[in-house]
Amino acid sequence: MTATLTEVDKGRPTAGPPRAARRTWQGRRLAPYLFVLPAVALFATFKLYPIGWSFVLSLHKTVDGVDTFVGADNYTRLLDDPLFWTALKNTAIILVVQVPLMLALATGLAVALNSTLLHGRSVFRLGFFMPMVTGLVAYGIIFSVLLNKEYGLVNWLLSGIGLDAVPWLTDPLWAKLSLGLALTWHYTGYNAVILLARLQTIPGELYDAASVDGAGAWASFRHVTLPGLRPALLLTTVLSTIGTLQIFDEPYILTGGGPDNATLTIGVYLYQNAFTYFDFGYASAIAYALAVLIGILGVIQFRVLGDKS
Repeated sequence: MTATLTEVDKGRPTAGPPRAARRTWQGRRLAPYLFVLPAVALFATFKLYPIGWSFVLSLHKTVDGVDTFVGADNYTRLLDDPLFWTALKNTAIILVVQVPLMLALATGLAVALNSTLLHGRSVFRLGFFMPMVTGLVAYGIIFSVLLNKEYGLVNWLLSGIGLDAVPWLTDPLWAKLSLGLALTWHYTGYNAVILLARLQTIPGELYDAASVDGAGAWASFRHVTLPGLRPALLLTTVLSTIGTLQIFDEPYILTGGGPDNATLTIGVYLYQNAFTYFDFGYASAIAYALAVLIGILGVIQFRVLGDKS
């Protein structure tokens, strides 16, 4: 009887340890995907879907309350829209004038903060970085109060030394300068900290070698500091370019895009079309045109400032 049962058992398929090991191995393979699934789901819901739907919207136009497919009409409309070109010109002025000035100041500030002659460097670093942690709306309101023509602190100080009040926010030229001043105050310290972090990785032996070769302070800065800062300068340039092309909070709070559209940026114009005129199709086309522009400038900057070795 025992032998008969043994023979029958031998004929059955085995479902022991090999199957359990296979399940464990499959579970280990699936575990990483299960861990990243929440992040992927959130990214797809709040990033990929809006991006895709925005492109769909850019191909439609609301006519009599009905979304109508118009193809590339919203994109061709950009070419004949004078306000779009005004916004693009204003944004380009900020990019060409304010960004290089800000990065030059940030570089000089980083070099100064890295100097061993400066005492209390940590305090200065914190002080120059603090504007970055100030909320965009908060610091925009602060500057709008400081630069107010009638009761602003800046004009009050100017009147104290016998100067006339300056129309900081009501004159086209002064409004541009005020916007540039606010942007420079807010972002210079942030870029200086990035450059300082890179500056501290440059070996001191390079400066010693340059000194032995007879290089002065300017020669050392030109031939040692600037090449060493190249990766950080590329990073800050790309980030500043992207941030400038997307700029919205500062001009919207300070001037609302005025006066006479002098501070109208692409971000403000996009917002006006979407949430003032409710022309979401055209606003989406502006957003995609902006994304293409950012991509093109990013490639150019990587080609010019990137490592050519």
